[in-house]
Amino acid sequence: MRRLRRWYAWWVRHAPRLRDILYVGFSLLTIVAQAASGSGWGVKDWWTLGVGAVASVVLLWRRRFPATVTAITILAMLTTSVFVPMGLALLTLAIRRRDLVLAVLGLAAYAAYVVNTAATGDQFWVSVFTAPFLVGTWVAIGAYVGARRDLMASLRDRAERAEAERELRSEQARLGERARIAQEMHDVLAHKVSLIALHAGGLEVNPSVGPDKVEGSARLIRETARQAMEDLREVLGVLRSDVSVDGTDLTPVPKASDLERLIMASRDAGVAVGYDVSLPDDVPVSVGRTVYRLVQESLTNVHKHARGAATDVQVHGARGEGVTVRVTNVRPVAAGSLLPGAGAGLVGLRERVQLVGGRLWTGPTTEGGWRVEAWLPWADGREQVADQVEALRGDAVLHGDEGER
Repeated sequence: MRRLRRWYAWWVRHAPRLRDILYVGFSLLTIVAQAASGSGWGVKDWWTLGVGAVASVVLLWRRRFPATVTAITILAMLTTSVFVPMGLALLTLAIRRRDLVLAVLGLAAYAAYVVNTAATGDQFWVSVFTAPFLVGTWVAIGAYVGARRDLMASLRDRAERAEAERELRSEQARLGERARIAQEMHDVLAHKVSLIALHAGGLEVNPSVGPDKVEGSARLIRETARQAMEDLREVLGVLRSDVSVDGTDLTPVPKASDLERLIMASRDAGVAVGYDVSLPDDVPVSVGRTVYRLVQESLTNVHKHARGAATDVQVHGARGEGVTVRVTNVRPVAAGSLLPGAGAGLVGLRERVQLVGGRLWTGPTTEGGWRVEAWLPWADGREQVADQVEALRGDAVLHGDEGER
């Protein structure tokens, strides 16, 4: 099997040149046979042999100059009645190109055959009717081979493009998955790590606190770290088995009680957080998740960049009116950040809000604090019902008209 593969590879590599040698050899054999078919080797026979040999050797350049080689073989046919070189040249020309040049040279070959037949005294009208079949056979075979080669090249090119597009889609999918994983890790871990840093910072700036305070802070740090590890394990486990298109399986739908626990965790870390949350439990999946991420990221930024600053969280929502989220903190007392920021938090929030069709505003307040405010749509469903009723009415009218017709 290995030897056959080597022979096949060798044949593929040298096949064009071998075909040239076969074409030239076959043409020379027919020329010698035609020249030797006479009563003796006269001047005409030697002339036929010489011109036929030149026309046969010229076939070596049939792929580079198919039109020129065909014209030379047509002249040879016109002067010496050598048909095989002209037929092989027409075959190659039809394989290479199927245009006006092939049509013109095909007609020229037909005319050369007819004129040569008439000059030699053979049956003129027989050649007029048989020449189209002789010339057309070579042209038809070449055109078929050329069209099949073009088709195979087109299919090969299409397959290569499809493979390249598949690789590109796979790469885009990998990049999208990486971005989604990074966003989820940022949302899950940044908040808990900022709480840990806030607790540790409180112990650092107050070294004279009593043992009870140290014990309570250590317990909060331990619990927060454990929750962070559980969240990390949950996100990684869901990512390994996530089959959703947009990543909706990554996190559960938060409720008002989840927001309260999120705010209480910041309060336990020493941040004065006031809140007013009125979010129904039947909030849509995408809206509820976005509200949770808005509050979480806003409090995370307070922990990082405005430690100790009093913060107010307002969340109000109703079906048909939308959900409004507002997180505002006063001017921080301490300067600097406990943790470095990646700069992707607000960008991710803006993308989440725009994805559900909402609007997001962020910026400083007149008192020197910072505000994050967002509005998220929550349709009441009546417009959808009305659209469905209108669609049903339209279908009924349409079917009624068709029935009358």
